[in-house]
Amino acid sequence: MAAQLLAQGHALISIARTSNPALSALADSTRLVQWEHDLASPAAAALHLEAYLSELHGSGRALTALSLINNAGVISRPGPVEYSADGDLANALRVGLEAPVLICAAFLRATEGWAIPRRILNISSGLGRRAMAGSAAYCAAKAGMDHFSRAVALDEARKLHGARICSLAPGVIDTDMQIQLRSADLSQFPDGRNFIALKEGGKLWSPQEAACKVLAYLDRPDFGKEPVADVRDA
Repeated sequence: MAAQLLAQGHALISIARTSNPALSALADSTRLVQWEHDLASPAAAALHLEAYLSELHGSGRALTALSLINNAGVISRPGPVEYSADGDLANALRVGLEAPVLICAAFLRATEGWAIPRRILNISSGLGRRAMAGSAAYCAAKAGMDHFSRAVALDEARKLHGARICSLAPGVIDTDMQIQLRSADLSQFPDGRNFIALKEGGKLWSPQEAACKVLAYLDRPDFGKEPVADVRDA
């Protein structure tokens, strides 16, 4: 998504545990800023974003639109919740739910009343709407993100220049998370067979293909009409 946004000419702030040299090769510092934050400790990232946006607003720089994309997520070891380490469960919830909640709040606080289009895209999952054995923390984080987005949408609808928000399931994508699911102990994670079948059947989208579909959804004129959606239904 970051590479495609830069190719389209957008300016981008990227927040991740480490900087990405491949992204740095695509744009100079006027269009790409990379912050190194571990979103398992999300308060620092939220404070940094709020301060940056507040300073940006006072800089006189002309902006035509502003979007926030919350894409981070992790899974604890697949299996029943009682066999997961407490730290792994806490990490999954902090990255998958606490971080987007705090970052959304910081984004909305810093841009309150801005008379330009503002959009918040929370990358969710079908597992936020359909429970799956062996993935309780991930399901809980994504379900929480969905309902959080519904509530924020109601608040923003009451404002003159309210932001639009959507919690979007992006389809099934061939990422390292899929490798983790396919490699799980099938006695503890029976749905692992389904993920193996998806890979063997060629039914996984590439990250590039998924990014294209997700960004096209973000750009739709009716973005936010449904605060919880699935890119496959578009």
